[in-house]
Amino acid sequence: MSQIVCDNLVKIYKVADLEVVALQGLDLAVEPGEFIAIVGASGSGKSTLQNILGGMDVPTAGKAEVAGFDLTSLTPKERTIYRRSIVGFVWQQTTRNLLPYLTAEENVELPLILEGMRGTDRREYAVELLRLVGMGERAGHKPDQLSGGEQQRVAIAIALANRPRVLFADEPTGELDTETAAEIFATLRSANRELGVTVVVLTHDPLVSEQVDRTIAIRDGRTSTETLRRSEVDELGDHQVIAEEFAVLDRTGRLQLPQDYMDALDLERRVRLELEPDHIGVWPDKHNREQNGE
Repeated sequence: MSQIVCDNLVKIYKVADLEVVALQGLDLAVEPGEFIAIVGASGSGKSTLQNILGGMDVPTAGKAEVAGFDLTSLTPKERTIYRRSIVGFVWQQTTRNLLPYLTAEENVELPLILEGMRGTDRREYAVELLRLVGMGERAGHKPDQLSGGEQQRVAIAIALANRPRVLFADEPTGELDTETAAEIFATLRSANRELGVTVVVLTHDPLVSEQVDRTIAIRDGRTSTETLRRSEVDELGDHQVIAEEFAVLDRTGRLQLPQDYMDALDLERRVRLELEPDHIGVWPDKHNREQNGE
């Protein structure tokens, strides 16, 4: 069974007398233990999707399930349990992740206190998590004594404290340099492999696709493309990573062509389709151009 399922997900916000459609029929499936990125520009619907999957917002229509929880019908009490036990969060702003007056170890212990874990067990588990993220030797340091990358690694340990099924990381490297960002992704990958937690990175940066196994691009409130990465051994015995981009076809037959494809062929309004034995041809509407004098 999929860990995350969205089927024809719709979210409409009312702003004054206007209705804003943030998600319009989005489909998504994420398997247990996957390490993926959801990429989208501002206004694409990415943040709305995160709020729904994180249990902080409710969809207008459609289906949204995470780890068997139906997010469209949770009671307030069930929603609180869901946020505390099923999902974990790492935010871009470190001030949202760490309390400044607590040490790294105390920050990790805090959610464990809320869960009622005993003192000795709590401290041992907190130290274990800090070691997992490479921060075991910095357990006694407060946030202002840590670098930005170290703070984010502690934040990952905090997010893992409740043993979540899914870890959401919102722009986790947005304030970090390239080298430190690579270290954060290595930490997320380690948590993904060693703990089996499903990791979903939400970002506007398409280069993140190089760090994850699958990248899902969102445009205009719908999934538009997926990029799959896999390793292969060539004839010389060397490992190489191959990335393939696919357009996403929904159940009604709609798909979104990548913008650079549309620009390259100057596609707009309508296109001509030709069905071949093993593929579909997509062509510009030359007749329409001639009528418009182009």
